[in-house]
Amino acid sequence: MSLAPDLVLSSFGIVFVAELPDKTALASLVLATHLPPRQVVVGAWLAFLVQTLVAVVAGSVLQFLPTQPVRIAAGLGFLLFAVIALRRNVDQEIAAEQQDVQTGRGRRSPPWVASFLVVFAAEWGDLTQLATAGLVAHTGRPLEVGLGALAALWAVTLLAATTGAQLARFISPVVLNRISAALFTAIGLFIILSSLQAA
Repeated sequence: MSLAPDLVLSSFGIVFVAELPDKTALASLVLATHLPPRQVVVGAWLAFLVQTLVAVVAGSVLQFLPTQPVRIAAGLGFLLFAVIALRRNVDQEIAAEQQDVQTGRGRRSPPWVASFLVVFAAEWGDLTQLATAGLVAHTGRPLEVGLGALAALWAVTLLAATTGAQLARFISPVVLNRISAALFTAIGLFIILSSLQAA
């Protein structure tokens, strides 16, 4: 089975847009204000690598279940992600991430380890992790989805650690949340409708 570049790109786009206003991107932004940005990027990238592997494995396991119910559940999951994205309080998340970073500053571990731990904890059960698992379950292509999702997470981390403050001046977190919600809604409806038509 050959690699499907279009699926890598579509997975990248979905996860990239969803991750921009996410708490793990905010964590990288806050960490970079207290720690060397390069170390923040290294720690965050390692955390995202592990968490993407977890999401890909979870999505692959779901493929052993009956196809149509899994796809409909994945579609409903994306609709739920849209609601969650709209209900998020970005200001509270920023405050929480700042507190986590401040708590981690007193430790003697290298900066990249602190970044790894903060991002690793923040990503568990995160929208982008669940979306990645849902895409794997829907497409049955874990390699392409995993590559696209991981590249998107790494790209957002790089943006957050280097130009996050400037980016926030042009696009508000509220607007990014709404874009994410619209994207999740469109994907959820597409998956559900295509699954029902295939029945």
